Amino acid sequence: MRVLVIDARIAGVAGDMFLAALIDLLGKTEPLYRVVEAVEVSLNLHGELKVEVSETSRGGLRAKLVKVDVEPRHYSLKASEALETTRKVCREAGASERASRYALKVMEDLAEAEQRVHGTEGDVELHQLSSPDTFIDVVGSAILLDEAGFLGQVEVYATPPVLGGGVIKLPHAELRGPAPATLEILRKHRYPFVQTSIDEELTTPTGIAILTNLAEKVVDLYPPMKVERVGYGAGVKELGGIPNVLRMVEGSAHAISMDRVMVLETGLDDVTGEVVGYLAEKLMKTGALDVYVIPALGKKGRPSFQVKVLAKPEGYLDLVETLMNETGTLGVRVREEPRVIAEREEVELRVEVGGEQQKVKVKVSRDPSGRLLNVKPEFEDLKRIAIEQRRPLREVLEEVKLKTLEKMMKSEVLGSE
Repeated sequence: MRVLVIDARIAGVAGDMFLAALIDLLGKTEPLYRVVEAVEVSLNLHGELKVEVSETSRGGLRAKLVKVDVEPRHYSLKASEALETTRKVCREAGASERASRYALKVMEDLAEAEQRVHGTEGDVELHQLSSPDTFIDVVGSAILLDEAGFLGQVEVYATPPVLGGGVIKLPHAELRGPAPATLEILRKHRYPFVQTSIDEELTTPTGIAILTNLAEKVVDLYPPMKVERVGYGAGVKELGGIPNVLRMVEGSAHAISMDRVMVLETGLDDVTGEVVGYLAEKLMKTGALDVYVIPALGKKGRPSFQVKVLAKPEGYLDLVETLMNETGTLGVRVREEPRVIAEREEVELRVEVGGEQQKVKVKVSRDPSGRLLNVKPEFEDLKRIAIEQRRPLREVLEEVKLKTLEKMMKSEVLGSE
């Protein structure tokens, strides 16, 4: 599986930076100039539009820079007109249906964000977003992404974009960054971000609209991959302390799997063992992946418990609430951590146990190459069989595990169960 990582945590993401990074990664400029000609035709420009792609340096890093010169820079188009212009630019530039859909989704996000920011309904006028720059950035990126096979055919990841600050010029006022439209798009996609002390706008509305419609997987660490190509797109300004670049990394996925878990921890020195036992049981029923209770020595020599819970990112707040309600703890430490995992699946097998055919659910794990690592029979099934056959649980466990492992190994050889 091919992988694309968009590293927006260095200096954010703007439309021109995204386009420049793609050009640097792919080594292609011809689609860009097709889009420039299409914008000239669609906006009825007469030679006022000039686009230059050049090599530059930001903070000591080589990068591509896309510079657009046009007069006037801003036009006044209504939302419906901007979307129709996007369709026309896509047609004139020969964009595929997939690239056109992506470009329109980006422009729709931008228009919707402007409407919410200004509190208007209907066909709002878009000033900044009617600029030729925007159409070039959005449609140019869409076509390059599509021609490289990055739209729907690869795993796309992004690091959390850094927003920055600076002064944002509104039609009749100025505002400290980030731009309101940028925040609206982040809100719509529930997209995480990070901040920095750099007092410049780093992530723009166009940049974040391009990013959020492409990369749904936001990660702190790069996924396991073999790097094949790296591209850098430069921002206009030099920034003190960090290179003003957007980095793109293309490669192939490594044969190991990773996901992320939430780790919840709290210390208890004023509850009984019975309460802790009940807590562990309730946490598992609430959706915990695992619960650990570790004896410890607390303040003033008091015996205590350290409770550690592993949870899925989407459900951890319910577990925090359970911890606090059941124990009265004043605080729960929360952190998100990556983990490397074996490929796992749950299957139901029919195996002979004690001379009888039994259905047993089994968790099957495999290594990165697909080789069988282990089988783990479901405890409740083992317990049921032990009770029915009046046998020790440990004997049933050993027999079921041996029988299921033999059956799984046989199916690996024969290609069937």
